[in-house]
Formats: sequence, C-alpha cells, structure tokens
Amino acid sequence: MAGGSGPACKSYCHGPHRPHLHSCHNAHGDTDLPGLPGPYPIVEDPSTCDIVTATQYGLLERCKELVEAGYDVRQPDKENVTLLHWAAINNRQELVKYYISKGAIVDQLGGDLNSTPLHWAIRQGHLPMVMLLLKCGADPTLIDGEGFSSIHLAVLFQHMPIIAYLIAKGQNIDTKDLNGQTPLMLAAQKVMGPEPTRFLLKFNPSLNAVDNAQKNSALHWAVTAGNLSAADLLLEAGASLDIKNAKGETPLDLAYQSQNRRMVYMVKEEEKIRSRRNNRLLKIVEKYELFLLLASSLTWMWAIGYVMNLASDSWLLKGALLLLLCGMAPLMRLFVGLKNLRYLPTAFLLSSVFWMSVTWFFWFLPYVTNAILKITVMFSVVGFLYYFYKAWRTDPGYIRTSEKGRKEDIVALAEAGCLDFRTFCTSCLVRKPVRSMHCLACDSCIARYDQHSVWIGQCVGIGNHRYYLLFLFFLTMTGVCLLYGTLLYWTNRCTTSYRQDGLWTCFTETICCSPWVSYFSILTHFHTMWASWGLTVQLYQIAFLGLTSHERMNLRKSCKRPISLRRTPYNLGCFQNLADFFQCSCFGMFKPNAVDWTKQYNLFHLAKEKNVHSV
Repeated sequence: MAGGSGPACKSYCHGPHRPHLHSCHNAHGDTDLPGLPGPYPIVEDPSTCDIVTATQYGLLERCKELVEAGYDVRQPDKENVTLLHWAAINNRQELVKYYISKGAIVDQLGGDLNSTPLHWAIRQGHLPMVMLLLKCGADPTLIDGEGFSSIHLAVLFQHMPIIAYLIAKGQNIDTKDLNGQTPLMLAAQKVMGPEPTRFLLKFNPSLNAVDNAQKNSALHWAVTAGNLSAADLLLEAGASLDIKNAKGETPLDLAYQSQNRRMVYMVKEEEKIRSRRNNRLLKIVEKYELFLLLASSLTWMWAIGYVMNLASDSWLLKGALLLLLCGMAPLMRLFVGLKNLRYLPTAFLLSSVFWMSVTWFFWFLPYVTNAILKITVMFSVVGFLYYFYKAWRTDPGYIRTSEKGRKEDIVALAEAGCLDFRTFCTSCLVRKPVRSMHCLACDSCIARYDQHSVWIGQCVGIGNHRYYLLFLFFLTMTGVCLLYGTLLYWTNRCTTSYRQDGLWTCFTETICCSPWVSYFSILTHFHTMWASWGLTVQLYQIAFLGLTSHERMNLRKSCKRPISLRRTPYNLGCFQNLADFFQCSCFGMFKPNAVDWTKQYNLFHLAKEKNVHSV
C-alpha cells in the first residue's frame, strides 16, 4: 500500500527490510489507488468514531470536533502512536496541517520502531506528505529504532523521487546511519538489482567510504550480499579493489569466500582491465582506438575484394580464404574497447565509401565521357564526407544543467506533483523538455530526439538532424552515381548480354568479368537502398507529419485504435514544417518558428503560440 489508502490499522512490526501493515480496505473490500488521497472509505456513523479511526479514514470534521472537545493531539495511543503518525502514513495532508497548528510535535517518536511521522511517510512512499512535513520543520537526519535516517529508508524502499527530493533539499548523499553505513552501502547490501544503486551513483557519492563496524566499502557489501548488479555498477564507477576491511579482506577475497563464480569472474576481470590501463603500449592503443578500427575495417574489406579478384579458377581456394578472413574479423575486439565497438557500423560505412570511390576512379572513370557525371560524383562524395562529419561531431541537443539547476528542478517538479519519469530523467537527473528522450547508447537526454543512428555512431536530435538528412541525401546520390558507373563498366568490359546468353549465363559472366567490381557493386546497392529509404521516410515525417522517427513509432505503439498521425500539435502543414525544420524563410514566403527544444517544457504553451490544437 503506497498511497492514500484506507487506514493503516497497525503500527510497524520489527524487520530490517520493509514495514508490515495489515491490508486496509474500504467498505467494499477494495484498496484505493496508490498515491491518491481518496476516495475515503465509507464509515457507517462518523459521529461515533474515535479520533484514531477518524484520522486513519481522513474524517477532518470529526477530528476537529474531538480536538475542540479537549483531545490532546500530542497524546499517543495504546501502541505509542500519535495522531500525526496515523495522518502521515495515510497521506492525510489536511489533518497533518491541522494537528501541527494545534500543537502536534512534528518529530515525535512512536510505534514499535520508534519512528517519526516523516519516517512513516517515507516507508509508504508518500512524497507529498514528505514535502509537507519537511516544510513544517521535520528533521530528516533523525534516526529511527532500526538505526536509519530518512534517506536510508527511502533507499531501502526504493522510493527514488523521495531520494532525489531529500538530496535536493540538502541531505548529504554520504549520510551515515547508526552502523556508519551510507545509503550506497545500504543499497548494495540489502536491495538486490541495479536500482537504487544506479540512481545513487548519479549524485556522486563516495565510492570508497567504509562503515564504522566492519570497515566494509559499498563494493564489499555488494560482494558479500551477492548483489551482482550493484557490484557491476560500482566496478564500472571506479570503486577501489584495494580497500581492506577490519579483517584485512579485499572485495576479491570476499568473492572467493562466497564461492559465487560470476562474482569472482566479474571482480577478477575488472582487476585485469585496470592493470592493462597502466600499460603504456595499451594506453597508446586506447588513444587511437577509432583510428585502428577504421584502418582494420579498410584492410579487411580490401582483403575480401582482393581474394575475390584472384586470378585462380579455384573457387574452393577463394572460399577457404574468405572464411579465414571472416574468422579474423572478431580480432578487431582485441584492439577496440567495448565503448568504441559501437562505431563498427560507422567504420564499415566509411570503408565501403572509400573503396567504392577508389573503384570509381580506377575502374569506371576511363569509361565515363560525361563531364557532368564526373563533377556530380566528386561533389556527392565531398558532400557525403562533410555532412557525415557535421552529423557526427555536432551536439545533437544534449540536455545539460548545473548541479544547482538539477536540485532546483527536482524541488520544483516535486512541489508541482510532477516528479516522475514523464517529466524527470532519473539517469541524467534533468527535467525532460517536450519531445526529448534519454538515449541508452549515449547515456544522455537529447532534445527533439529522432533516433540513435548506428551509421554515424551518434544520436540524431535538434542539433544535427538537418546534417543527418543531408548526409543521407549525399550518400544516396553517391550510390546512384556509382551504380550507373557499374553499368557503364559492365557494358564496356563484359562480352555477355541478357539477350544473347540468358539470365544465368549473363549473371555468372558478369561476376567473373571483375569480381572486385561485383563485390563493391553489392555494397553500393546495400548502402544506396538503406540511405534512400531512410531519406524518403525522414522527408515524409518532416514535411507531412512534423514528427520525429521516435514520435511516429511511439504513437503507433501506444494507440490501440488507428489514429491520424497528421493531427498532432507539431504538424503545421507541409511548407511550414519544412521552413521550421530548415529554418528557411524561402525568400520571405514563410516565417520559420524558432523553438528552443532544449528548454521547451509546456506543450500547451507551444500550441498556443503557434495557434494549433492537440486533438
């Protein structure tokens, strides 16, 4: 039960992980929706309720009547629980305000776990109640009967919005509980899975702090608990492998003791990786990883073409050599780290275009007599390289903010009741503008996100979307020109024809005429097809829908019944859409709308400005 449900009918029972509450139902036997203050359960006769029951059920008028009749709001019941506790656990905000105005002590301890009302609200995940109690002077640093402060409880019960709010309001991320454990240590030890460890790491906690008793670091606790996800995150963040606890044990020693093979392997592999980083030669290799990836891709692609073009008539020999080359492809992984391996499709594309261009100049050019075609090929290749570089290097629209700005946004969103995944990115800790999206590959939020393109190894967003479109255009143009050059070459060099020899003979003779040309013509077909299709789809989305690729796919998935993709707040008509996208006035015919999508948070304000309406 996480929200303003029926009354919590029992004080907390003992237990280190989560409080146990009896199920609370209304008169119909249904629990209320989490996070909502009602509807209140039906009570047969509110005038006969005692004040505890009235508080649990949120009967404000009955509570006021009893308090005015002389009931002391600070008086605990037989379970040592005050009215403020019952109001807090059931998210009765009006009652909390009323009781505090009547003298209730905001930090009064009560219940089996000797907790404050703030502790009770946090365990239940009531962010609005947490905010109210803090405004009323509640102390988040107080320790409950289990030794936990407010932030520790939020971590234990995985209430990420409350964690973010407490830190934004000044709580130290490295606050220690009664045992000297930080929230990060507690998450690693007691909460299996990546969260909230991943979330806490976003706030830059101390990775190497140790607890008071056993002198364990967060990594020690993760290994001891067998928490593979947390251990992996801590290792990736750079947690020390050399820290020894009170018994002189390192995390690797504890991994061996646990006999968890996966944990041992994970820690040992990280140890090897870190030792390699100290090797001077490997540091140089790491520095030039992208260059080595491109060079090896160029060499590998040339080797395939060279083998295919060998004068030998033995296709068995050629097949064996090609299989050998294919088997050598994974060797690139020895020189390229996992981080830069995502650029493998990019290296493949650039290598393909390079050798396609070489084929044009040395194989096709002697047969081309049209000067316009020669100039067009040069222009398209140069345009492709230029716009590839611009699309790759230009900031796609990263949402950036300062630490102070992040905290202000968290507080503002929480107080507006909007601190959730729709408006706040828990990975970047930033407020999400309209049309933005968090890219897992780039680990960043991108304004007006379109897609993550494997061909440029970069996100496509507001900053580089135009460059990406022109990159596709010039790649398509290059491919079409080279395919035309292939036809000219085959026409002039190959003696066979479809009319004379039939389809199969014509095909085999053409392949044998120049295997190199045939090989790169296949690559040219492949790149031309995906680039032209991508260009067509992009132009359709931009001109006729005013949508990005991500938005179009999401609308299709999220709507159970057919909808018109043209009826969105972003579609202003074909010509206006193009003018907005390219920021072009077309000699004064259109007035492009300049919208800063990195700071646009209100869709309705945008619609009002543009005089469009969401349907």
